[in-house]
Amino acid sequence: MNGLLAGKVIIVTGAGGGIGKASALLFALEGASVVATGRTDETVAEVADEIRKAGGKCIGLRVDVAVGADCGLMVETAVKSFGRLDGAFNNAGIDGPIAPAADYPEAAFDEVIAINLKGIWNCMRFQIPAMLATGGGAIVNNASALSEVGQFGMVGYCASKAGVLGLTRAAALDYGAQGVRVNALSPGVVETPMMTSQMNSYPDLRGMLLARHPIGRLGAPEELAEAAAWMLSDRSKFMLGANVSVDGGYAAF
Repeated sequence: MNGLLAGKVIIVTGAGGGIGKASALLFALEGASVVATGRTDETVAEVADEIRKAGGKCIGLRVDVAVGADCGLMVETAVKSFGRLDGAFNNAGIDGPIAPAADYPEAAFDEVIAINLKGIWNCMRFQIPAMLATGGGAIVNNASALSEVGQFGMVGYCASKAGVLGLTRAAALDYGAQGVRVNALSPGVVETPMMTSQMNSYPDLRGMLLARHPIGRLGAPEELAEAAAWMLSDRSKFMLGANVSVDGGYAAF
C-alpha cells in the first residue's frame, strides 16, 4: 500500500465490474474508505467483500445514477458511514445500441443520456455540497475518447460523453475556487465485460478498434484506475476542468 489516497473517503459508481471495480479495489489499496455502487446488489457486495477481506474499508450500495434520490442516498451513506466525502469517481455508464443516427431508437437514446450524462449531474449535485461542507474534494467524471471524436452508429454514446466534458468544465468553474476540483478522464477502448460483449456481437469490431489505437492494443481497467487514483489524490491539486486522455492514442489518430 502506497497510501496515495490515505484517509480519503471516495465514492465509485459503476463499481460492479470493469473500470469501476478495478478503481474501487485500487483506491482501497491506496488507503481510501470506498463506497462502491452499482445497479445490482450482488456485484457491489462482491466487490465490497473482496476489499474488506484484503483489509480495506468498503461499503457496497445499489445505486441507479439516473435516479436522483439514489444519488442522494449514496452521498448520505458515505458521510454517515465514514464522516465525510473527499472524492468521487463518477464512472457508471452504458454503451447503448449501434445504429445510424436517424434509426437510433428513441428509448435507447433517452436511456444512454439518462445514465451517462444526467447520471453524472445527479451524482455531482449531491457530492459537491458534501465536499464543500468539509473544505473541498475532487471529482473525476468518466468521459471517453469518443467525447471528442465521432464513431459510426454511436450517436447516443458520443452525444452523452461530449456532454460529460461540458458538464465537467462548467462545474469546475463553478466550484474550483471553493476547493472542489472537477476533471474528466477519457479512456480509449478498454477490455471490460461491456466492451467484450459488444465485440462478441460484431465480429469485425475488435480488429477495427485495434486499428484505431496507435499503441497497438486495447486498454486494461487497472490502467484507468491508476489514472483516476492520481487525479483524486493531492498530487493533482492544481488540475481543474481538465480532460485526461488515457486512450492508447485513439483521440490523436
